[in-house]
Amino acid sequence: MNVLGICGSLRKDSYNRMALLAAQKLVPAGMRLTIADLTPIPFYNEDVRTAGEPEAVTALKAQVRAADALLIVTPEYNFSIPGVLKNTLDWMSRPPEPPFDGKPVAIMGASMGPVGTARMQYDLRKVLVFMNTFTVNKPEVFIANAQTKFDPQGTLTDEATAKFIGDLLVSLQKLAARVK
Repeated sequence: MNVLGICGSLRKDSYNRMALLAAQKLVPAGMRLTIADLTPIPFYNEDVRTAGEPEAVTALKAQVRAADALLIVTPEYNFSIPGVLKNTLDWMSRPPEPPFDGKPVAIMGASMGPVGTARMQYDLRKVLVFMNTFTVNKPEVFIANAQTKFDPQGTLTDEATAKFIGDLLVSLQKLAARVK
């Protein structure tokens, strides 16, 4: 099973990028997780889209289509979805053939705060309903106080968090098998 990971933060040392890299190491047997690069995705503009979809958007859509499932790992900005991720989802939701349609998706996020991206995840779930995805409902993975869960090199050190991530990936694998 091929899973495409999407990080809602462009920061190299983002706790969410660290969590996504940890997920790569925690995948269950039979799953492979690759990570998309959102840095070349331009700001959404309908005039640009109708004149010709940018190459970076077309390439990402192809990656999403080729994936059996998606894992979105993202911070919470101002109680909601970071602009980088929302912009990407806006591009992905446009015709022709929006690639998220019918895809199994899992969500998780890391934050230095006490609620670990809970508010953002609820907003993201609403967007994913519009995009017609099959979203993993449980477990919900809110990595709170992320600064205490990773070492200075960015390696996940918290066993409970590793278990939650592993359980989420197993749930994603099961959902993808059912959807297929």
